[in-house]
Amino acid sequence: MITKQKLLLYCNFLLPKTNWILAVLMLLFSVNQMSAQGKTITGVVTSAQDNLPLPGVNIIIKGTKTVATTGFDGEYSIKASPNDVLVFSFIGFQNKEIVVGSQSKIDVALGEDTNKLNEVVVIGYGTQKKSDLTGSVSVVNLESAKKVVTYDAAKMLQGQVPGVTVQSSGEPGGFVNVKIRGITSFSNNNPLFVIDGIMVDSPYDFAPGEIESMQVLKDASSAAIYGVRGANGVVIITTKKGKQGKMDIKFKSIVGLQNVAKKWDVTDRVGYQKITSEAERNRDIRAGVPVSIAPGNDPNSSSYISNVDTDWQKESFQTGVVQNQALTFTGGAESIAYSFNVDYFKNTSYIKTPQDYERLSTNLNLNGKKGKFKYGAKIAYTQSDKEIFNEYNAGQTVVSDILGAIPTMPVYDANRLGGYGGTDNLTQRAISMNPIGYNNLIDNNGKRNRFIGDVWGEVEIVKGLKYKLDVSYDRTDWENRKFIPPSDLGWYYITTNDEASLDVETGNELRTFLNNILTYEVTLGKHKFDALAGWIQEKRDYHRYNMRGVGFTPNDIPMLQYADARNASEYKFTITGISYISRLNYSYDDRYLVQANFRQDKTSLFSEKNNSANFYSFSGGWKLSNEKFWTLPEWISNIKLRGGYGTLGNNTISQYFFASTVNSFAGYDFNNELAPGTTVVAALDPNVKWEKSTNSNVGIELGFLNNDLQFTAEYFVKKSDDLLLGVPLPFSTGAFPASVTTNAGSMKNSGVEFTAAYSNHHHKFKYDISANFGTLKNEVTKIGVNGNPIYGAVSKTEVGRSVGEMFAWEAVGIFQNAAEVASSPTQTGAAPGDVKFRDVNGDGIITDADRTFQGVTIPKYGFGFNFIASYSNFDFSMFWQGAGGNKVFNAMYRNLMIGQYTNHHTDELNYWTPTNTNTNIPAPVIGDPNGNSRDSNRFIESGDYVKLQTMEIGYNIPIKDKFIEKAKVYLNGQNLLIISKYKGYDPDFNSDGLLSRGYDAGSFPNPRTISLGVEVSF
Repeated sequence: MITKQKLLLYCNFLLPKTNWILAVLMLLFSVNQMSAQGKTITGVVTSAQDNLPLPGVNIIIKGTKTVATTGFDGEYSIKASPNDVLVFSFIGFQNKEIVVGSQSKIDVALGEDTNKLNEVVVIGYGTQKKSDLTGSVSVVNLESAKKVVTYDAAKMLQGQVPGVTVQSSGEPGGFVNVKIRGITSFSNNNPLFVIDGIMVDSPYDFAPGEIESMQVLKDASSAAIYGVRGANGVVIITTKKGKQGKMDIKFKSIVGLQNVAKKWDVTDRVGYQKITSEAERNRDIRAGVPVSIAPGNDPNSSSYISNVDTDWQKESFQTGVVQNQALTFTGGAESIAYSFNVDYFKNTSYIKTPQDYERLSTNLNLNGKKGKFKYGAKIAYTQSDKEIFNEYNAGQTVVSDILGAIPTMPVYDANRLGGYGGTDNLTQRAISMNPIGYNNLIDNNGKRNRFIGDVWGEVEIVKGLKYKLDVSYDRTDWENRKFIPPSDLGWYYITTNDEASLDVETGNELRTFLNNILTYEVTLGKHKFDALAGWIQEKRDYHRYNMRGVGFTPNDIPMLQYADARNASEYKFTITGISYISRLNYSYDDRYLVQANFRQDKTSLFSEKNNSANFYSFSGGWKLSNEKFWTLPEWISNIKLRGGYGTLGNNTISQYFFASTVNSFAGYDFNNELAPGTTVVAALDPNVKWEKSTNSNVGIELGFLNNDLQFTAEYFVKKSDDLLLGVPLPFSTGAFPASVTTNAGSMKNSGVEFTAAYSNHHHKFKYDISANFGTLKNEVTKIGVNGNPIYGAVSKTEVGRSVGEMFAWEAVGIFQNAAEVASSPTQTGAAPGDVKFRDVNGDGIITDADRTFQGVTIPKYGFGFNFIASYSNFDFSMFWQGAGGNKVFNAMYRNLMIGQYTNHHTDELNYWTPTNTNTNIPAPVIGDPNGNSRDSNRFIESGDYVKLQTMEIGYNIPIKDKFIEKAKVYLNGQNLLIISKYKGYDPDFNSDGLLSRGYDAGSFPNPRTISLGVEVSF
């Protein structure tokens, strides 16, 4: 600003002496003008919705660079003249312009911006207006997603975005599987997560409550900037950042109770003894030997058990507790703003065992600006502790143990070592696990400590040209300890002193990223350019130690030095990578949009000749609603066509997997003499390379009624080539396993996706309705060289069909008599009362060749429905989600219907007898000589379901207090209702064997959760 002194000086040197009078007049005029410009305007900016103050609102004098910002209480102060126009702007609210005039105090109420097309979304290494997107990018509705009480942000995606499939379980701290637009690999299909610009494999260690935005990049045109990491899609998460103003303190606390809403119908003591005794009777009658009933089940035996009738579901399940408390501090100035969060989460298991999950997370985000220099940092630390459920055999879960445990086994028995009950081979003849005892006796604990540090700086070199340097450090340290003490849990489950063991695994993983990004933005008339170029360097160091001690007495301290014998091993590797990225956005007159991406990746995972790959994408958009050759009705707000094509990669392969390994100390016997030699340990393909995915999609976006009503439709095709899979090798190669992993597979995914949303915030009763629906078709187009199918658990993967499709025998009835057995196709071991299977190939004998495809295991469709409403101080929401078109193999139901020594489903009480022939339940027979329990359609069920995932009602407490800004209490319900015909706990279970899919052998049911929460802002 020109001061009076400066103006006098200018007059003295620049004006002729004869013009002093003119100079004085000019001075007086300038003083008057400066006096007018010095007028101070004050006021308070609030939200028109709830009248609460809005901190961080920008107030700018239109046409100038003069700007002010509201503080914590919404107050502001700015100098302006009567002719100036003040522009009030805040993210999520409509801009407002006010002429100053004679006013000195201007209070403003900003209304919500319901036009979501103005929303700025985060994309790869940058941001973009939603209306300018040309790729398939879905913005997650966080208002709905955050109502899911969970430890993992991945769970929040379920049902919120079309084309995204989420599987989880009720296990505290259990892993969450996420698939975006189907299966694209025979190995890893989980997407890449990017949190505040840092690439991570999963958001497991991050507090969901800290999330500010979440976007899903579903196609190559949006994810190609991530190259080899983007084949399975990308989920971009941004956490809360600091805001200018006074310190804002927010506290959240939620406590919930969890239980298993549904129980299996299993037999009690009487039913169990009846079925098992009948199975033994049928075995002996068929063998022509005297009938021998287990003494514990025989009323005529002195060992008959009549005083034990354990309901294992009742004994095992309890009310679990989930709790989450968080405290957040935000504030600062333009030079440095901060957001600091402390989050505590604990989930006590609904099973009476110590397998809980506990986590403490902290997150600090810093950001600031000084002139043309912007800077920021992120420091996050997480400490978690998970007690792990124990499996005696692979796939033998605690849930399957609970359901299979026999009712004549007590929970507790003081006479056995450890104090828990078990079975006896002479009395009960049953190998039955005591799941409560097994999981309480064994100490199986996993601890994780994770630290993330990120520092970045950005400088504007010249107008529009910016350089950004970003360095991140991500380190995870872990320790897993599993101690199996001496114990006696009955026949087969006895651990002697010599077998007692302690396994300890410790390790660490360090990932570092160095990002150098150059961006340039320029507008030339109607032409707008936005370019990006960058160089990225990545390094991953992995180091693990395994130690084992064997031999403990019941009173020994569970530490390695007290073991009778010990051994140890060590494993480490390093992976490095360099990438070059570029992107160009171009728009003309806000009508035509074009985007191009390119990325080159280079990694040490592959041999030198195959360690580089190029990935690219092109996409375009046409805003028809902005064209001038037609006049649209006022109620049509937006019409946009978009489409894209591109390639992505997948580097899910073990390190050094291109270099064959040999044992140089192998010997061979020649004429009774040992000759030294070398042999192949594992045969590997030296030409192995990246998997590659090619995507194409087209879509239309429509907006009506000032974009209150929005609709999108999209069609996509996703082709994956050079997929890594194991190809069989001749045994003469000497390799073990006798297969080699190579690029020998291809598949295709295609589908359509729809979203619709309507917002009405124009009245006191405000509401939002949104829905999404997506279809998916998966097809394998190539397997190996010869196209030989791959078999899994009740599945077959074959060219021309879906991955992991159900493949089983088909039951067609029950043999009623010996004549029917004799006249039917041969079934080894068949007798009256056994299951009759279809002779598919007509060769007169039932063999493996008679198995047929029984349905796909990948859901053909999925959907979600959201409703959010508010009136006065009350708000209400509900979220429905579902999927269907797929089949599930209920292996748990099969295990309860085999008629052996484990417990049974009550359906089996209707077993076939010569006098009970009107049934489809075979006669139980110990040993199952006919294979009635073989993989068949008897145990294949529909996977269709509809869920009321969440429902919440809240009340905003009216508070007039200088200390408390606002407070809210709410009641939340989760997994409240399941509409399904599935016999198991829940058709929505975590089963991702890729080739062996939809196989439920005792999954953890998702619990029903009722929570009470409170949120307070200070």
